[in-house]
Formats: sequence, C-alpha cells, structure tokens
Amino acid sequence: MKKIVLVLCAALLIGMTACSSKESEKPVLTVSTFALSEDIVIRDVLAPFEEANDCTIVTDLGTAGDRLTKIQNNPDSGIDVIELNQLNATKAYELGLVDSIDLSKVSNAADLIEPAKKLQEMYGYGPAIVIQSCGIIYNPQTAGFEISTWEDLWKPELAGKIAVPDITSTYGVAMVHIASDYKGVDIKSDNGAAAFEALEELKPNVVKSYSKSSDLANMFASGEIVAAVVGDFAVPNIQAADANCVYVVPESGTYANFNMVDVVSTSKNKELAYKFVNWRISQELQSVTSLSLNEGPTNAKVQLTDEQASQLTYGVVAEKAKVIDYSFVNPLMESWTDQWNRILNR
Repeated sequence: MKKIVLVLCAALLIGMTACSSKESEKPVLTVSTFALSEDIVIRDVLAPFEEANDCTIVTDLGTAGDRLTKIQNNPDSGIDVIELNQLNATKAYELGLVDSIDLSKVSNAADLIEPAKKLQEMYGYGPAIVIQSCGIIYNPQTAGFEISTWEDLWKPELAGKIAVPDITSTYGVAMVHIASDYKGVDIKSDNGAAAFEALEELKPNVVKSYSKSSDLANMFASGEIVAAVVGDFAVPNIQAADANCVYVVPESGTYANFNMVDVVSTSKNKELAYKFVNWRISQELQSVTSLSLNEGPTNAKVQLTDEQASQLTYGVVAEKAKVIDYSFVNPLMESWTDQWNRILNR
C-alpha cells in the first residue's frame, strides 16, 4: 500500500512539474499602469489579451510619477509597456525612456480620433488610449443665470462663487490655456503672460484653487460655490452630492487630457508589447472599457448612445478638443506655478 501511495505521489509531482514548466514557457509581459479599478482592468483588459496571445501579464501599479521614476532610475526594471498621463508621458519622451512608435505594428492607430492623431504626430510616440476633458459644472438655481461659455466665469455676478483646478492638478495647465484664450492670445506667443493677467482678473471670483476634485462635491452641497471648472471624470460624484448641478462644455471647445501607452525602450519583449499597444486602442476593447472603466474612447469606431456618452469626452466634444503641447509647457511649469501661487493661493 505504501508503494502505491509513493508511486501516485511521484506521478502527481511529475505532472505538477510538467504543468509548471509549461506555464513558465509562456511569454511574460510586464505592464506598468494606474492602480485603479484593478479587478475590472484584469477582467476586461488583461485577461482577454493573455488568452488571445497565450501569455502571462504581470502588472506594475502606482501613480504616473512614481512609475515614471522607476523606469528612469532602473533600466533593468523589466517593464515592457507603460501607461502614463500626458504630462508624464511627455517627460518620458524627453528622457528617451520609451520608443518612438512604429505605426506599421499598430494597425488600429489608423482609427484614432483626430485629436489623438494630432497628439501622436506631434510627439511621434503614444498612442493615446483615453481622452478626458474639462468643462464647467454649475448650479443654475444658485448661479442666477445660464453659464455657457468660458468667458462667463469672469462675470462679476460670480464674485466669490467659483472654484478652479490648481496649477498642479490634472486640469491646472488647461486652466492657464483657457485664461489665455479669454485674452485672445496664443499662449505660445507670450509664454502665458496674458493668461496670468486674465487669472488676476478672475481672482475676485475664485473661492478656491482646488487640488482634489472630490472637494467640489462638498463645496457645491454646502453652497460655498455655484460653479467650477472640472474634469468630466469628476462630474458623477458632484451631481450625486448636488443633483441640481449641470455640466457644460462650451461650444468654443475644451482642452483634452490623454492617457498614453508606450513601449519601454529597455523592453526585451517588444513584439508582444506592440501587440498590447494595438489591443489597447482597438475598437473591440474600447467599446467595453468606455463603459466599464468610464474611459473616453480614442478609437473613432466606438459607437455609444447619448446616455452612455453623457459623462465621457466623445463625439463632437472629443473632435473639437484642443491638444496641449506639454513639450512647450514643461519648461515653463516652475515659473507658472510661482505666478499661480502668488495670484490665486496667497
């Protein structure tokens, strides 16, 4: 009886070793991405790719800044693909940490919406996997008038009643561009000088220059503010706190914020990395993630109903969204931050 047990155990051990060996033979792709909605990302993004390509995906999670620092400081990080917001992606391009894109390996790039194509052409990297944008959210009952344009934010009727994103937050740079537009000046022509004149004029209306969009929900609910410039991703939480709030994207257009996906220069598995990049911007995947992850699709073939698209940068809003050139912005950020703090945070 002991002999039988030993034989069975040996057979089981051999079988497990064989399975483990077979599993280890699968190529491994390491993807650096945001630590958000991990269960949904695994289900909708990673698992289908693993199955289709008979591979294993390992994730490296964290903030965009921390993950950028990781590949900058450790050439042997083993990361193959990295997803970053536009600001940090531009830094990665400037530091040579990711490859310029070979479009012959990314067939779905032909289906990108125009702002995403413009961004890819501007830098030669990417592509963009998510598009978000900013607009104005306000309470018509307490504002006392209809707010429909960026210029409305400067009206004296809104004195002490609005909030704007801080310069260091996601849409702080967009706010500087909006201010320059208010003055009718191309921001690149004067490095933002007119923008900060406009922000000085806006200051009497600003209650707070906020860093966290979650703060706005309480500010609206308490009546502290009646309007704010905000990213579309924050709208549901604000409206949950104050159902009277309305979100408006001015017809003149808005500014986009993109998340990018890039192949890390030191990757040892670039063929599979390129397949992942192509999958990330596919119509098949983005038709799912636009709903499950509330991600504005960058693939123009994604079709959404008006209800599905109501809280996303999509359709006409996406096509009219202006692209911020962070290669222009980044060298000015220290100066801009100092000016912003002197004007709005003192």
